Amino acid sequence: MLDLGRFSLGTAGLGNLYEPMSDEQAWAVLDAAWECGVRYFDTAPHYGLGLAERRLGAFLATKRRSEFVVSTKVGRLLVPDPAGADRLDLANHYAVAADARRVWDFTPVGVRRCLEESLLRLGIDSVDVLYLHDPDEYELESALEQGLPALAALREEGVVSAIGVGSKSADALARAVRYDLLDLVLVAGRFTLLEQPALEELVPCCHEHGVGIVNAGVFNSGLLAATWPSAEDRYEYGPVPADVLAKARAVAEVCAEHGTDLPTAALRYSLREPLVRTVLTGAAAPDHVRANQRRLATPVPDGLWTALRDKGLTRL
Repeated sequence: MLDLGRFSLGTAGLGNLYEPMSDEQAWAVLDAAWECGVRYFDTAPHYGLGLAERRLGAFLATKRRSEFVVSTKVGRLLVPDPAGADRLDLANHYAVAADARRVWDFTPVGVRRCLEESLLRLGIDSVDVLYLHDPDEYELESALEQGLPALAALREEGVVSAIGVGSKSADALARAVRYDLLDLVLVAGRFTLLEQPALEELVPCCHEHGVGIVNAGVFNSGLLAATWPSAEDRYEYGPVPADVLAKARAVAEVCAEHGTDLPTAALRYSLREPLVRTVLTGAAAPDHVRANQRRLATPVPDGLWTALRDKGLTRL
């Protein structure tokens, strides 16, 4: 079993998510993560049209391959699009030149091509974990029927050590787990202190099939990243609905009553589920990484979880 560590780094931010980041800033984030003991890094072609993979690869080139675990994703091929070079990829939330376009392809040929191109951007010979990326945003059944056997074949050939599916849809992930082929699922924003749809079917399904959970998006796009949630924060990559903001503030109040700040509780919440192998967080600055490391090491009173559950704010 791969050792992912309790704390891991997602690299969407290194692809200029929302706003530009310099190469130097990206390196500083990765360096801080390494200093904090992070050894599992997740990326994808989707993140900045390959920029995140290239930046991560440049950093990992300075480390021994045996020292880290890296995952990337397949399903979105990057096809050159010179006509888009004079505009930014803001429709997908990335401040990079739109000189390529994403093309869905979950076929065995497409999966292998996507992996090969990722390896070139990363500058390494292999990745440890390979995920299907957001198959529910394409045609779920078709993507799973084609993509999962393609991933399994790569694992059988020894090309990758583990396979999984990454998605914001707990229902789609549960459906993928039932194929009984996966080692991991990467859950984005569906198993958080704010909302837990993953507990309905996905987590029980993972227990039944022995599938580990990589839990991402625990701050719900930033809403839970500050002690007091603000209407100016993001939720699901966009504005915060009033009812969601009200619930987040109710959770924050209970946290404060128990001497815990909201981000600390958000980071530690899902680790109470034994199947959660790691909490995967992004970072826009080195201090964000260091703060998350400190919070993960901060004890949280059991009474907090009981109070949140008793008030109907959480299910675990």
